[in-house]
Amino acid sequence: MGYTVPARISLGECLARLHAEASGRTRKQMLAGGRVRVNGAITRRADTPLAAGDVVEVGARAPRAPLLPGLALVYEDDDVIIVDKPAGLLTIATERERERTAYTHLMAHARARRPPARVFVVHRLDRLASGLLVFATSPGAKRTLQAQFAAHTVERTYLAVVEGALARPQGTIMSRLLDDAPGRVRETHRPRAGRAAVTRWRVLRAGTRHTLVEVRLETGRRNQIRVHFAGLGHPVAGDAAYGSRTDPFGRLALHAHVLGFDHPRSGARLRFASKAPSAFAKLPAETSRKRPPS
Repeated sequence: MGYTVPARISLGECLARLHAEASGRTRKQMLAGGRVRVNGAITRRADTPLAAGDVVEVGARAPRAPLLPGLALVYEDDDVIIVDKPAGLLTIATERERERTAYTHLMAHARARRPPARVFVVHRLDRLASGLLVFATSPGAKRTLQAQFAAHTVERTYLAVVEGALARPQGTIMSRLLDDAPGRVRETHRPRAGRAAVTRWRVLRAGTRHTLVEVRLETGRRNQIRVHFAGLGHPVAGDAAYGSRTDPFGRLALHAHVLGFDHPRSGARLRFASKAPSAFAKLPAETSRKRPPS
């Protein structure tokens, strides 16, 4: 049964009156989930203007395909989906693995929308790493987001535990990276070979055997962080492919911590943060020390 609007009002204000007991977040989820109809049409924008006589209906939560355990839905609207990926899960399929990927599970999730939607890959995260990924739900949103990645306007901050103690509290790594073989990337000193890569880092916590660093990418080359820290002589812990000799967490110690970009439709700046795996901060207490900001 619908509610007939008595006077001009926005859809968000109308929902706040109809569902005063619900939190703002719950009302946003009602809209994002396609549960709200205005005059029979699904409407997802809270700022949609309503006129006297418009009919608003709020349906029951539609059944959704469950995400893979460990793959957390962070944010969703008509244009983008943000997830927090666990270590060990592929972003997209490979020849060896077709089904167990973030993309596959998000496609099932999007198809359960009313009306059904699709998912488009914007960027990737190493299978062995964890953290934030953005997917688009339209070709236009994909193009807009990928243009931001290409222009290096996307904020991308990682947390990594690297081997050894770094000599300085912060630094910048600049080099050129070359795809050397399937799945392998290496640094090159040839000025016209490969692609430029810039990584900025600062120490958050230092121990005798490992150091927790915050890493900000100015470019987003494949395996950039892993190759750059291996080149410094401080490979990421758990990264045997690039010379690590320790594996304190049973996984690659790399986490996509912050992701910020302009919304492909509204242009509003969105910024998401994912807590580091708790194990990353557990360097031995008797040997670790915090570095003051510099």
